[in-house]
Amino acid sequence: MTGVSKWVTAALLVVAAVLGGLLVMRRAAPGVTAGEALDQPKALPALALVDDRGRATTLAASDGRVRLVFYGFVRCPDVCPATLASLKNTYAALSPEQRSRVQVQFITVDPGHDTPGVMREYLNRFDPAFTGLTGTAETIDAAAREMFVANVAPMPAEDHSAHMTTPQGKTSSGAVNAAQVGAGAAVAARIHGDQVSVVDGQGRFVRVYGNLDVVGGDLERDLPGLIGQHAGR
Repeated sequence: MTGVSKWVTAALLVVAAVLGGLLVMRRAAPGVTAGEALDQPKALPALALVDDRGRATTLAASDGRVRLVFYGFVRCPDVCPATLASLKNTYAALSPEQRSRVQVQFITVDPGHDTPGVMREYLNRFDPAFTGLTGTAETIDAAAREMFVANVAPMPAEDHSAHMTTPQGKTSSGAVNAAQVGAGAAVAARIHGDQVSVVDGQGRFVRVYGNLDVVGGDLERDLPGLIGQHAGR
């Protein structure tokens, strides 16, 4: 073997070793494989909201943690508690260090009923670390639109529609009093998006996970990677 051939062989072996190391690093690193990424991160506006402790805040407020944002309401009979239960398991599966870099945030679409105290009591049933946001109906509608979440005022109780899974949709403000749908009628169901939105540590909306991705475990598998990619240092 000539000197040139030996040099080429050695160089190829070095390249192969480097590529092999990169492949190992890629396999070892937590991947993000589910959900839908926005084409460009979307900076959220500073819409005025109130947290579950009664303190003023905004939709854009960020402390460097990744936020998992879910729109729902306390009197929701099915999808909301199922989603929050899944988020509880997802959060519990993280290491303490990872949990310190994640915030699960519940935004009510029923602000007439879901006061800060009502939300705090409700979220404590899942995890005391979960936080809630409320505000005026108009502000909640605006926040939902910013995050492509459907939020439609209640229909008559005899219409049993409950949720929309489409991440985009028109919204309307206001709530229907029970008296408006007849004496003794059950509280009418709201129609709202059931996805979980990922907001990075800078307050930018970056990714969406459908309800099936959440309850099926895809978000749980992706979350360590999302933390590494989107949480502040």
